[in-house]
Amino acid sequence: MEIVVGKKAGFCGGVKRAVEEAKKITYQNAEKITYCLGNLVHNPVMMEKLSKSGLQVVKNLEEIEENQASVIVRAHGVAKNIYEEAEEKGFHLIDLTCPKVIQIHDIAKEYAAKGFYIFLTGEKIHAEVIGTASFCGDCYSIIETKEQIPEAIQSFQKSQKEKLLIISQTTFHLEKFEEMINIIKQELENTTEIVIKNTICDATRLRQEETEKLASQVDYMIIIGGRNSSNTNKLYEISCQNCQNVVFIEEAKELSQEKIEEMKKYDKIGVMAGASTPQSSIDEVLSLLRDSL
Repeated sequence: MEIVVGKKAGFCGGVKRAVEEAKKITYQNAEKITYCLGNLVHNPVMMEKLSKSGLQVVKNLEEIEENQASVIVRAHGVAKNIYEEAEEKGFHLIDLTCPKVIQIHDIAKEYAAKGFYIFLTGEKIHAEVIGTASFCGDCYSIIETKEQIPEAIQSFQKSQKEKLLIISQTTFHLEKFEEMINIIKQELENTTEIVIKNTICDATRLRQEETEKLASQVDYMIIIGGRNSSNTNKLYEISCQNCQNVVFIEEAKELSQEKIEEMKKYDKIGVMAGASTPQSSIDEVLSLLRDSL
């Protein structure tokens, strides 16, 4: 039995920075509560560990009654009005937004100011997309699937804008993004100035590419990460497209004895983990596999 672990499995740079800074801040503020506006990262195992160290998650600033409270902005970023609201309330805002996400905010602001309509590909209810949309001005459309493109084009045409910017959520599926771009260009390229910024994070792209390759070479694929994690769900989707046997778990205890017995039928097992999956979760799965298989 061979177990192959993806080289890109586990924390990306943005998540690592956010987690390490949050740990440092909660340690330094041990006598006071440190708040986080939403989950710092999309991984329940990691969030439980941070909670035990003194981090308290709130859904909005109204939940915080303490004066001059320390409030962390999660790795996914927040809408721009949050910065203004925090200042008005006198909170000490600690911005741990991923630098890659901040770059997208800057791009959106720049092109909105230049009079561009903006197509933002991504999940409408995802924290990163909600935050980015707030920097797009009044003329933008969020596109989750290619079926939504005609409606977005109609909104663009109604706006009477002549220029279009296309950007993406950092963890969006690269192939889907490229497919959407081709459809949009076929419809508008001859009549519209289109600027395309591939804002999908390199770490996301490389992880997706490695997952596709690994899944096509193994008999069974294990994806580790939070079920609320966009990038981990993409890895699961890619794995299912390239391997007949795939399981998605958040931690080792989800690997039942029945699943482990099933794995014993296969010669090669692949393991990949999302960008917000702690190394401890990966190690626990590998330890269980090696002891059981």
